[in-house]
Formats: sequence, structure tokens, C-alpha cells
Amino acid sequence: MAEKPPVDPAPSDSDIRRRRIRIRAWRRGLRELDILMGGFVDARVDGLGDAELVELEELLDLPDAELLSWLAGGVAPPPERDTALLKAIIAFHTHDGPIH
Repeated sequence: MAEKPPVDPAPSDSDIRRRRIRIRAWRRGLRELDILMGGFVDARVDGLGDAELVELEELLDLPDAELLSWLAGGVAPPPERDTALLKAIIAFHTHDGPIH
């Protein structure tokens, strides 16, 4: 009898959730926001815990113009949104020298 090839395990709920977040981050509607959110999510989503994923999903639910104004530094976020995660997203795209 021939051996069956190994079956890849089904993706976990966490994997599916992260995949959905990646898709949402890259399909915002504004190209600038796609780049800002998509770049951060691609680099960091696998290291985020459940509470941070919830917060990230809440940020992705916000209107594009509002989120972009915070990320671009034009408007300060309200205190309830001025969190470590939002600061991490902003810091991810802030640099002092050339990117190599």
C-alpha cells in the first residue's frame, strides 16, 4: 500500500486573522495609506499579540482620511487612540537617514 503524502496542517484561526489583516492593510483605498499600513503589517503582524491585533483591526476600521492624518503627523490622535501600537506604526515609517 502506498504511503499518503504528509498533509499540511490547516491554518490556525490566528493565521487566518493575520492574513485578513494583511489584506485589509494593503487595500485601504488611499495608496499612501496602503503603503503605510501594509508595510507595517507585513513587517510586524506576526509578532503582535491578541490585544494588539484587536487594536490594529480597530485602526483599520477607521476612515482613511482620519488615520492618514494621524500617521502623517498633521493631526494628533485623540487620547484613546494615542497608543503604543499607533506610535509603533508611526515610528516604523520615521527615519533619519536613507533606507537601504
